[in-house]
Amino acid sequence: MLDLTGKTALVTGGARGLGKAICLNLAAQGADVAFVDIGRPEVAEATVAEIEALGRRAIAIAADVTDPDACVAAVNQVITAWGKLDILVNNAGITRDDLIMRMSIENWKKVMEINLYGAFYMIKAAVRPMLKAKGGRIVNMASVSGQAGQAGQANYSSSKAGLIALTKVTAKEVGSRGITCNAVAPGVVMTDLTKDMNPEILDFFVKNTPLQRFATPEDIAAAVTFLVSDEANSITGQVLAVDGGMVMQ
Repeated sequence: MLDLTGKTALVTGGARGLGKAICLNLAAQGADVAFVDIGRPEVAEATVAEIEALGRRAIAIAADVTDPDACVAAVNQVITAWGKLDILVNNAGITRDDLIMRMSIENWKKVMEINLYGAFYMIKAAVRPMLKAKGGRIVNMASVSGQAGQAGQANYSSSKAGLIALTKVTAKEVGSRGITCNAVAPGVVMTDLTKDMNPEILDFFVKNTPLQRFATPEDIAAAVTFLVSDEANSITGQVLAVDGGMVMQ
């Protein structure tokens, strides 16, 4: 079993869906978990209760990842409360799908700001204390759409491709100080982001996935937990596809 006892983690977009699954998996392996979310307070409170039920400490932080100052404040809140930050998981993300010729500039910017800029702001805020501590783990939530592109997702695919590049750059810049940075690239995962997709499109994806099924949030969370564990000490700058074989590179 992976052991994260004594570790502290900060997860963006952690109150529900995939982010919540990541929070609970990290806590189940012994980490104290803070998460950033700007959704309903009662949902965040329920997630805090589930983490605490696993015997771990939890903090819900209402912050917008597109605000650089809010990202710094979130990191500082964790360090003030727990003395350190060992793990950062950039999971916050949205979709606003449309064809390029119909996509609004607003929806292009919004997806880029949350999915890519938000991750950059969080990494920028977290790297300084991790450098001082001479250690840390960063995981960015990418996507197969960032690896292969997907029609109707110019904004989303571009943001995730950028996130993969940001992962590699970060790994090169901070690796000498014992900090790793990796990305997880899920395929289709049944969360709030995908549950309303056209059934015909979902069926197409299933038929073109070698495992003939979608990953669960728990599948993705397990990959994240592995990458932040001691067992992944020598893995950095990599993209771990958890997609049932949808994209093979």
